[in-house]
Parts: sequence; C-alpha cells; structure tokens
Amino acid sequence: MPLPAIPRRVKIGDAAAFAGTTPRAIRHYHAIGLLAEPERGSDDRRRYGYDDMIRLLWIRKMADAGISLDDIRDGFEGATGIEQSLARLEESLASKAAAIESQRAAVHRLREVGSPLGLLSPLVSGRLRDLPPGALRPADLDTLLVTERVFGPLGAAVQANRFIVLATRPELRSEEDRLTEAEAALDDTMSPDDPRVEDLAAQRCTHETALGATIDRSGLDEDLDDLLDQEDEHAGEEEGEARTSTMEAIVKMPYDFSPARIRYEERLIELLHSVDQDGDIPRPR
Repeated sequence: MPLPAIPRRVKIGDAAAFAGTTPRAIRHYHAIGLLAEPERGSDDRRRYGYDDMIRLLWIRKMADAGISLDDIRDGFEGATGIEQSLARLEESLASKAAAIESQRAAVHRLREVGSPLGLLSPLVSGRLRDLPPGALRPADLDTLLVTERVFGPLGAAVQANRFIVLATRPELRSEEDRLTEAEAALDDTMSPDDPRVEDLAAQRCTHETALGATIDRSGLDEDLDDLLDQEDEHAGEEEGEARTSTMEAIVKMPYDFSPARIRYEERLIELLHSVDQDGDIPRPR
C-alpha cells in the first residue's frame, strides 16, 4: 500500500494545527526567541521541518503544564531556572486547588442552607439555619455581613443570638421595628440637642437591656466555648481576603448618619455602659 504524500516542510498554518496552537502563538514564540524562525521558501512563506515541529510540540506540552514561556526558554538553554519554575508552579497549583475546594464548599453550603444566609461563614449560618423561613429580615443579614467583616465569624455568631431572640419573641421584634423606624427619623432636620434624641436613646437602652436579659435566660451564650473551638477550625477560611484591623474596618464602612443620629449613638453607648456599671436602666421621659 503506497504511503500518502509526506511533506518535507509545512506552512505555519499546518504546523499550528498539528501542534494544537495558532499561527499567532508561533509568531510570538519566534519574537521572544523561544522558537527559531525557519527560512522562508520561494513564496516568502515560512516552512517548518521535523526539528521545528519537535520543539513546537515540547513547547506546547510545557505551556499546557503551566510553565511560563520565559522558563521554557531557559529550560531549552540549559538554565536551572526550570526547576525553580516547577516549584513555584506546584505551590501555585496547590493554592488554586485549595481555593477551588473552598469554593466548592461554599457552593455546597449555599445549596444546603440557601442564599444569602449560606454566604455567611459556617459558624454564623449554622446558628441560624433552623429558624423558620422569613424569620430573618434582609436587614438582619446585612448587619451580620458587616459584623462578620469587622469582628470576624465569632463576633457575628455571637450577634446571631440577637436575631434568634427577635425571630422567636414577637413583642421584642415589634419594639425593634418601632425603634428602627424612629432612628431613621433622626435626619438632618433634627438638632442633636433635640430632647427626642435623649428620649429615644433611653428607649433603645431599655430595649437592648431586655434583649440581653432574654438571651441570658435562653442559654444561647452557653455554647460560647464551642463557638471558640469552631472558630479555630475555620480560622483559615478567609485567608485570601484582605484583612484589616477592627478599627480600620469600622472607619471604612460608611453610614449616612446625621449629627442627631451620631449624638444618639454616642448617648446610647454612654447609657449602655452605665447599665453595665451599676445596673440602673434609664427611663424614657
């Protein structure tokens, strides 16, 4: 049986097709000195022979393995840099594999827990996943998202106690909603010295004290040691995320607070601190 016509040299398009690349890539290899440019034929076109194709095939194999073109060139020239490149590549692949595994775990959690709760850390979502549908408000999840960013998963998991109580105590949820609406009215039209600022801060302090007492009675804080153990397990989850100090994170999160709202927040902190010190709850006027 006669053999088909076997070319002694091939054009760049045929070389690219055989090697699984493109003519543009081959021209780039020429430009950076990775592949010697062959002589042109009478038609002024490059023709590639057996040795050219062998080198091109090795280039493709190494490039597909993730080795940089510069390191491939060094390897062909007998430099030792290829080993360093392989070490860096292996480290990079391990990091990518860990990132992919983390993403797979996040997708699994989203499918299991649901969105957006599943986007929070397992430490937080695990505390809230058994609440009935609709028990968590979008604003509750927003608050947990910010808290997790500022104070980490443990801080948000502790704060989750608040939303568990609000979801299961209608009278506290109703008061929470009332106070939230009143706080929204502390806009730029109100003076920081308006007596309503002080009165509302006292009401909020009373509410927060009642919430805290309910959390204490519920036993939700009794598993804090378990949460600390879980935090150790998940400590490396967000290593890829830029970390900042708590204070840096706080001052970088914008809140559109009026002077009256700022005075309200300051006064609330003072009142809550007073309760912690002597146990006296301020009474609204």
